[in-house]
Amino acid sequence: MKRLAQLVLCAAVAASAAACIGFERKSTVTGPSAAGVGTLMGSWTSSSLIPTPSSCTDFKWNVTEQTGNTARGSFSATCANDLKLTGTAQGTLNGSTIDWSADGVANAAGLNANCNISLRGTAEIGVTTVRVPYSGDTCLGKVSGVEILSRR
Repeated sequence: MKRLAQLVLCAAVAASAAACIGFERKSTVTGPSAAGVGTLMGSWTSSSLIPTPSSCTDFKWNVTEQTGNTARGSFSATCANDLKLTGTAQGTLNGSTIDWSADGVANAAGLNANCNISLRGTAEIGVTTVRVPYSGDTCLGKVSGVEILSRR
């Protein structure tokens, strides 16, 4: 009987101790998808300045509006032969990537008129940068490349 009493007392103490111990799991997401596209608001720029014949440089993106998982704003870039691009860009946040497109006009010395341009890609959001692979069409031909944008 004494042994049974000790066993019951030991079980009661163990149960009481277990009741005092809490199991807690805390999970936080620190990537851009946690904060949404609001983390993209503001001005972004690339640092490369010399385009190759089939690429563009000096990208500038100004994200001015957001709604849910979409963002839009203005952009500019310079392509080979000093072709200056300006227009609007929009994107949809999908986890840590952004499916984006940009449309606008391009002009350069020697062109009689502005010409339409169209760029597309899937950007990858990093901690402090956005990697922007792009491809598209200009009046001087196809362009493609990758730019790394940083917040200005």
